[in-house]
Amino acid sequence: MKKIEAIIQPFKLDGVKEALKSIGIDGMTITDVRGHGRQKGHKEVYRGQEYNVDLLPKVKVELVVAAERAEEIVTTIIAAARTGKIGDGKIFVFDVEQAIRIRNDDRGESAI
Repeated sequence: MKKIEAIIQPFKLDGVKEALKSIGIDGMTITDVRGHGRQKGHKEVYRGQEYNVDLLPKVKVELVVAAERAEEIVTTIIAAARTGKIGDGKIFVFDVEQAIRIRNDDRGESAI
């Protein structure tokens, strides 16, 4: 099993969810997060005062999937989330040793 974490632009969330749904992926966890990468944020002007916005709003999409579907899912997320501009985000893929459904103690892929 693999855990996929995708940090994406908030306005791309609906497109990513629809793209994942279209390939049969329903279960995911969505979290509003803040952060920055190499760009270190940006400057904005509010009421004539310039200030630095260094923690930009993003959305984290987390999924645990069968290992053989991981690449297909990553490719789908990339296609749905890409704008081609700085700040599109990142995807991280981790190995998952075990998954357990609390309700009935299902284990492994049957728990996801």
